[in-house]
Amino acid sequence: MQNFEYANPTTLNDALGLLGSAWGEADVLAGGTDLLSLMKEYIHSPKRVVNIKNIKELGGISKVGSGLRIGATVTLDELSSNAMVKQMYPSLAQAAMEVSSPQLRNMGTVGGDLCQRPRCWYFRGGSGLLGQDESGKSLVATGENKYHAIFGSGPAWFVSASSFGPALIALGAKVTLQSASGKREIPVSEFFVSPKSNGEREIALKPNEILTQIVIPAAGKNANYEVRHREAVDWPLTAAAVNLTMAGNVVKSATVVMGHVAATPWRASQAEQMLTGKTINVELADKAGEAAVANATPLSGNSYKVQLAKVAVKRAILRAAGIAI
Repeated sequence: MQNFEYANPTTLNDALGLLGSAWGEADVLAGGTDLLSLMKEYIHSPKRVVNIKNIKELGGISKVGSGLRIGATVTLDELSSNAMVKQMYPSLAQAAMEVSSPQLRNMGTVGGDLCQRPRCWYFRGGSGLLGQDESGKSLVATGENKYHAIFGSGPAWFVSASSFGPALIALGAKVTLQSASGKREIPVSEFFVSPKSNGEREIALKPNEILTQIVIPAAGKNANYEVRHREAVDWPLTAAAVNLTMAGNVVKSATVVMGHVAATPWRASQAEQMLTGKTINVELADKAGEAAVANATPLSGNSYKVQLAKVAVKRAILRAAGIAI
């Protein structure tokens, strides 16, 4: 990797003062499970790396009203083992435990998961965020695309790599983004964006900002379900997160969000409508899964993901409702 400055601040204000106004001037280091690999492969070479792991105010899990505040540097292991998280937001605990590598769970952070770059092999191979050749033609659309998007109209065909994005959107969570000039709070649903050019980013974070915390309101019955090729260290093929607000045995409202199927976590509004006003059972969950993928537009090599996304939605619904799968 290229030479870089290394800063180790102990306060948030000091860290913010070390950031730059453009990407590449300075990058934030938390667990480092993504940034270091990008630097080793020369995909990204920041001039300065700012370590935020020693900033205490960025850690911890605590009650906020009827919900929870999760600090950006909370590790996946801390999240999955926290009693409040397991009780209130089992979807988050399940998503954390699905990361099968103990090393990644011990080092990776919640904020880092939301900010990690796409795993698209065209991007990781140096063909830019959109995976294009020198003329601007997409390498993904007609190339090796078995792990790419089945929703969206391009030009971004990578899939959002975040394990927690779908669950946090389903739960109605918000993130706090702070710069030296102030802070802003946005819904997690607005944090992920689908870029239109290689110069853009896939998240709403600015180069002079740090994601400091996630705040989650009270939730209904919620669950997460991932489909993987293998249970060892691997990335999900599809995932789904569900949050059900119940009135007795009847679904009062539902939020269904799919993961690893588009450049952003993908809201399945048709599945939500299918569930609303009904009692959950296996047949209904299966129909909701079908509705979730009704508008899928797979590429040349990934039509198999349509069935996997359907299954993920079905099983997430049943898991949230407490029905054995």
